[in-house]
Amino acid sequence: MAKKIGLFYGTQTGKTESVAEIIRDEFGDSVLELNDVSQAELNDFDDYQYLIVGCPNWNIGELQSDWEGIYQKLNDTDFNGNIVAYFGTGDQIGYGDNFQDAIGILEEKISQRGGKTVGYWSSEGYDFNDSKALRNGKFVGLAIDEDNQSDLTDERIKSWVSQLKREFGL
Repeated sequence: MAKKIGLFYGTQTGKTESVAEIIRDEFGDSVLELNDVSQAELNDFDDYQYLIVGCPNWNIGELQSDWEGIYQKLNDTDFNGNIVAYFGTGDQIGYGDNFQDAIGILEEKISQRGGKTVGYWSSEGYDFNDSKALRNGKFVGLAIDEDNQSDLTDERIKSWVSQLKREFGL
């Protein structure tokens, strides 16, 4: 039997993968299955009703290369019926003009394809100028900054996973 939640992540430096593992551990690995998007096929998304998408912000507001490689193919994927949460890693100080843009780009595409977004996260406590991940003053998902606020990562993940458990109805 397929697990309830599929977490798909891309990683360049390993930070996003580490955050994905902490999220998995917080949910419990009997409920959540990790999927490295560089190894995934588009039909792998079909195995789950609940999805978590993790992507680091890369360069100046771009998708990380693993996600960039399948981004256009997402046009051929139907996310109707999927409940989707997002998390991103990024540097709000060094890249304050496009902090968390990558998850905003992915959320927009997956929403256009029918995915229902959950897991919105307050932008309070962050210091940035602009983000494509903002919707009505909140991030489309959990924003992690391991470069400048690593001391808040575990607490933020615990709170967000608790929120997702409610929103996923678990």
